[in-house]
Parts: sequence; C-alpha cells; structure tokens
Amino acid sequence: MFSKLRKVFQSINWSSFYAEKMFNIQSDSYLQRNLFGNPEYKRKGKLNIFEFQSFSQNGEDGIINEIFNRIGTTNKYFVEFGVEDGMENNTLFLLNNSWSGTWIEAEPKNYTLIQNNFNSLISNGKLEVKNEFVSAENIERILSDLRIPKEVDLLSIDIDGNDYWVWSKIKNISPRIVVIEYNSHLGPSLKWVMKYKPDFRGKNTSYYGASLKSLELLGSEKGYSLVGCNFTGCNSFFVRKDLIGDKFTGPFTSENFFEPPRFFLYRKNGHPRETGEFLNI
Repeated sequence: MFSKLRKVFQSINWSSFYAEKMFNIQSDSYLQRNLFGNPEYKRKGKLNIFEFQSFSQNGEDGIINEIFNRIGTTNKYFVEFGVEDGMENNTLFLLNNSWSGTWIEAEPKNYTLIQNNFNSLISNGKLEVKNEFVSAENIERILSDLRIPKEVDLLSIDIDGNDYWVWSKIKNISPRIVVIEYNSHLGPSLKWVMKYKPDFRGKNTSYYGASLKSLELLGSEKGYSLVGCNFTGCNSFFVRKDLIGDKFTGPFTSENFFEPPRFFLYRKNGHPRETGEFLNI
C-alpha cells in the first residue's frame, strides 16, 4: 500500500502544484482587498459583491443569481451561444437548479462531448443542443427552428467576435436578462465595434467584439439597461427596461459599471470539473 502511495506522490509535479496553490492564495488576497473589502463595491448599485463561481468562467454565476433574486423568473428557460464542451459557461449553474434551455455550439468536437456528457439531460428534454455556427444572418432562423419561447429568462452570448452584430439582429425573442462579452481593453467611453465578418472566429488577440459603450448604446436601443460587469472585465449584464423599477441603481452607463481587464484572476475553483452526469440532475 505504502509503495503505491509513494509512486503517486513521486508522480506529482510539486513545483506546479505549489505554484497553483500560491496563485490561488494570492488571487484570494487580491479579491478580498480589491473587491469584497473595497467600499466602492458595497455601494447599492454594484452587483460585484455577489459574485461567485460554480460553473461560470469567473463570478458570473453569482451576478446572474442576484439579478434573478431581484426581478424573479418566468419560465426558467435559457439560451446560450458558445458553450464549448458545456462544463464552463453562464447557464450550467442554472441547469443544475431546475432550469431548462438550449445551447448552441459551433465546434463539432465540443458538440460530441456535450452529447456524451449531458446525455440524460438531453434525453429527458431539459437540454437541447444545436451544432451550428452562429452569424448575424442566421441567428433568427436558428432560434425559429429551435422554437425558442418568445420571452426567455436569460440569453448569454459569448462567441469571441461578432457578439454585437448577432445581438443586434435578434428581434423575435425578448430575454429578461442578456449577458454578453465586452472588450474591456477599450475602456469605459470609447465607441468601437469590430468590423463584421460572417465567418470570423476568435484568435485569442485583443481584436474582438465591441466596447462596453457600444454595447450600452445597442442595449438601450433594444430596450435594455446595463446593470453591471463582472470584476474580471469579461461579461456585461443587461436587464430589460420594464423590469428595472427600483431594483437597480443607475446611472446605467458604461462609465458607471465598466471593469478593466483582470484576466489574471481566472481560475477554476475546487477540483477539476467532471462530466455532466456528475451533476445528478
């Protein structure tokens, strides 16, 4: 028995192990000082204090949860574009809490992984998965083909490029919340949208998407108010204007809610993620 344990310990890359532990400690310290311990984020209008990460990339799970605590839900139905293999996105936490919805993923390899890992949820109708590349030209047809409800509770868009253009073309559904990636390299006030290219795919450079200001203006045209951004500067959160009431505090502008890029804080908390069957839904 001890010889087996010895082999296990010898196989561990301890320098990598301790480096990760040190990063997590430093990350926690940074968050405690600059987010949870910062009076700025305790103001009534800020959502960041509610951030937590279950299956989201950063603190999106917590912000989404808090918004729904304030505005309530209707059908508990979501639509999300760009979910990769399904194990890290903005809606898996909801799926694990009695929601249902649709994922649209362009990569065939990821689609196959989702089919395998979430087979029981797909079989019982809790989850529908579409393998198609989303563009401004086809998004309305895709949503129509999938028979998406007119009013879904959540729409999440993260396709690393044409996010702005795709949202601009969505007319026939009216989500209560829209979560959309923004380009935080561009600051709080610059109006900028990448040139539209139907087949654009993300290249892991700073050329992608749209500035927060441009998304704020687009959202306003579509009947939505910007209510916050996550602390790492990745995603922005919009609520339909008829639901705002006194539940959120303005001004609902990019200057008020902008968060700069803090991508160095990205990590997966806890143990490595298991397959979809692990969720036991």
